[in-house]
Amino acid sequence: MAGPMPNAAGPFSRAHRGKRTLTVLPAAGCTLAVPKMPRGREWTAEERALWHELWRLPQATMWDDSYAASISMYIASVSAVLAGTAAGWQAAEARQLGDRLGLTPEGLRALGWIIEGDAEAGAVTPLRAS
Repeated sequence: MAGPMPNAAGPFSRAHRGKRTLTVLPAAGCTLAVPKMPRGREWTAEERALWHELWRLPQATMWDDSYAASISMYIASVSAVLAGTAAGWQAAEARQLGDRLGLTPEGLRALGWIIEGDAEAGAVTPLRAS
């Protein structure tokens, strides 16, 4: 006996499974106000600069203030890796957070994001749904 027919009108319908669309992010980046860095540690000047740089990226148009903790964890992990003081788990955390925030080509593909102009250049190939 067959189950109910998929409701294609629902945004999370199984009828949409396998059909991926890309969200085009503006190449000019995000123009919204940069949130304040979380308290709890002393941030270096380089980390503060990276904070502002990340919140100006095209990917930041998809973030809201709730991303502040993840972005600060990314910055702390990357800083430790670059300083040569990171444990293995910190390097893995930096890589995973970079992917989940859309800061890597793989992360962009997984999130279904593409930066305006990259489609023509073929810079990011969308994942094929299986």
